[in-house]
Order: sequence, then structure tokens, then C-alpha cells
Amino acid sequence: MSEKLVIIGGVAAGTSAAAKARRVNPDLDITVYTDDEYISYAGCGLPYFIGGKIASRENLLARSVADFAAQNISVKTLMRVEEIKPENGKVIIRNLQNQLTFEDNYDRLVIATGARPFVPPLERVELDGIFTLRTIHDSLKIKEYLFQHRPQKAAVIGAGYIGLEMVENLVEHGCQVTLIEKAPHIIPNMDADMAQILTQYLQSRGVEIRTGETITGFMGNKSVSGLSTDKGEIAADFVLLSIGVQPNSEIAAAAGIEPGINNAIRVNSKMETNKDRIYAAGDCATTSHLISGKEVYIPMGTTANKQGRVAGENAAGGNASFSGVLSTGIARVMEMEISRTGLCESECQALGINYISRRIKSRTAAHYCPVSGEIHLKLIVNQSNNRLIGAQIVGFAGAAMRIDMLATAITVGTTVEDLIDMDLAYSPPFSPVWDPVLIALNQF
Repeated sequence: MSEKLVIIGGVAAGTSAAAKARRVNPDLDITVYTDDEYISYAGCGLPYFIGGKIASRENLLARSVADFAAQNISVKTLMRVEEIKPENGKVIIRNLQNQLTFEDNYDRLVIATGARPFVPPLERVELDGIFTLRTIHDSLKIKEYLFQHRPQKAAVIGAGYIGLEMVENLVEHGCQVTLIEKAPHIIPNMDADMAQILTQYLQSRGVEIRTGETITGFMGNKSVSGLSTDKGEIAADFVLLSIGVQPNSEIAAAAGIEPGINNAIRVNSKMETNKDRIYAAGDCATTSHLISGKEVYIPMGTTANKQGRVAGENAAGGNASFSGVLSTGIARVMEMEISRTGLCESECQALGINYISRRIKSRTAAHYCPVSGEIHLKLIVNQSNNRLIGAQIVGFAGAAMRIDMLATAITVGTTVEDLIDMDLAYSPPFSPVWDPVLIALNQF
């Protein structure tokens, strides 16, 4: 009789684990339980679906239940795993359609329960017109509300990637947008001087930016009409809460699985938990930072897919490992692009790293090309060994993807001297003769 792998969760990490496990072990019995009706979808595309740039929700779906069935992987939707029993290798599942419960056995278990938006316990947070954005269902509710109520004044609370992308798409819907961030500047995982460039751009496009401001409650009867902060009141007939996520780790904790930072499930490089034969991956799990070596919780879709692949391979009898992350991220807000990787200055300071930073302003292409746009690039170098440990980019078309070569350089531990003579491709539509990356390196 073949061994049985049960996977809890069916979006990024869960479906990646299932697909990889099947490739490693063709005979493994694989069942995926998910409490959603949608599986394997592109959550990062949801803001653009709301804005109409992606025409159909079906375009966001990577694979279907039938696709997995063709690989002999059973995906059970609208099934919520409510309890894990490590002592006898069982899970208790509730069928959300009829509310009946049943149990299933496992030989190996992968927990890929993801994360949920953090919703603070604020006064009247339950009013109509206040949303979070995490799932396809969330996006459908937001789209319906925007088309039915035609809000005029939108407030986006939280200036991370999703919040910023939603600013663009709410402007597309004709909203006057106020962006509110508790931190001293927007894009809190970048440095203030780089964030200021985007701040000025958004203000030039009519977006009101309010930083260092904390939400204290909401106003309205049935629907939201505004919000209060520690600095006053703001009129709004649409609110998006985009202030981070918290891992869905309660079911793991109840089973005695050890939590790590931010109450995410602690895993090692093989995605193993402290319980034998139980793995965890994705937005419910921790990882390690490639520079500091410290445990971190940085939920990203790219990381979830990689961790899911490793968990699936090992649960099927393999020996894979995941080395960690650099917190590499990228986003576009209207015509402006932002990206970052490695450590920013505040993170270096918190870790006690002596560093040098340099920032340059250049062009994305030769100045005489119509596609040429402004690019600001900041590099951070470890003063003790001259290794590149951080990079940030803000600019226009063609700017942000340069972060990938810098993430590669940081991953392999290169110094400024290693990089300064890189033979980068040149053609006027793609770069000046001196690429901005080389110009920045030459500042050290």
C-alpha cells in the first residue's frame, strides 16, 4: 500500500508541494484540502483585476482541480482542516457545504495554510465599504462595491506593495485617493530618501499622502463615511485595509508545532517542523535571511512557491533545501517602478552592520531615446568586506528589473570590485553607455 501525503492549503505553497511530490514519487497517494473554492491562483494580480487591466478572474487561475486530477492528485475544495493529530497521523476536516466533519490519515503532512489580512479591532471596522484584499472573493466584493456605489473618496491604509498598487487602480476608478501610513514614510521596507521620490510623484498625480499617522476608528452608519486618526478625521466612502498579514498558524500551534517569529510556523531549511513527518511552507511559515542568517517572516508569493516545492519533494522522500530570502520585491505604481533587495539602512543599523551607501540618478536608456526615463539607484555595501548587501531602485519604465542582477550579486556574496567591470549589455533603447548599476558601483 502506498504512503499518503496530505496537504493543507491549495494556493501557492500547497499546490507547488503537491506537483513536486508527484514528480518525485509517482506512486504517492496525494490529497490536498483547501477551504476555498479557488486554487492555484495569482494573488499578486488581484489589484489589476480590480482595476480592469485583467479582464477575467479566470485569467488569474494557474491550474484547476481537473489539472491536478490528471496528475492523480486529489484536490478537495471547501474543506477546512480543523485539527491535526500528530500522535496518530490524522487530520479532522469540516465539509463547509454541509458542515459535517470527518477524519483522514496521513503518513506525511504539509501545512500550507497561508496568511490572512491583519484587521485591527477598531471602532466600526465592520461597516460596509471597508475591505481587505487577499483572495479572489475579496477582489470580487471590491469590484462589485466600486461599480454599485461609485465611491468618490477612497482611503488606503498601509503603503506597502498591495496598498500602493491599489492606489493606482482606485484612481483608475475615478476615486480621489488618500494613502495613510503609520510609519514615517511610505514603502516602509525601503529607505526614506528613496520613498520620498515616489511620494512626490504620487502627490503630483493628485494622491494625498499622510505618513506617521495612526487610524483610531471609522465613521458612518451602515456604510463608511470617513475615518479618524490621531491627527484628525478623513472623509472616505471606500476604505482598503492593507496593513500586513498574520500567519494562519493556529491549527499548527494547537497540535504542538513550534512557532517562530510573528507566530509563523518554525521550519528548517528542509521545511521540517519540530514534529516528525510534518512540514510547513509559504505564508504560514518562517524562513531565514541570506545576509543576517536570522529567522524572518517575509510572506511573498515567490517564496511560497519555492518553499512549497522543497516541502513537497522532501515529503515524497527527497532531500531538498531552501536557503532563504533577501526580501526582494518589486512593484509599479502608475508609471513609476520601485524595487529592493537585501538590507536597507535601518536594517543594517538594527543588525549593527557598519555600511556605506551611495545613491545616483541616471537614465534607463540613452537620453536621446523616447523610452528613456529617470532612475534613482541606491547601493549599500558592508564596510568591513566591501560586499554588496542592499539595493533599492525607484524610476520609470525599465528601471526596476535591474534589481534582479543586484539580488544575484548579493546572493553569491560579491564585492564591489567583483562587479565594477561587469560586461553589461548596451544598446540605446535599453541603457546608457554606462548602465546605472555601473555608475552606482563606481561611487564606492
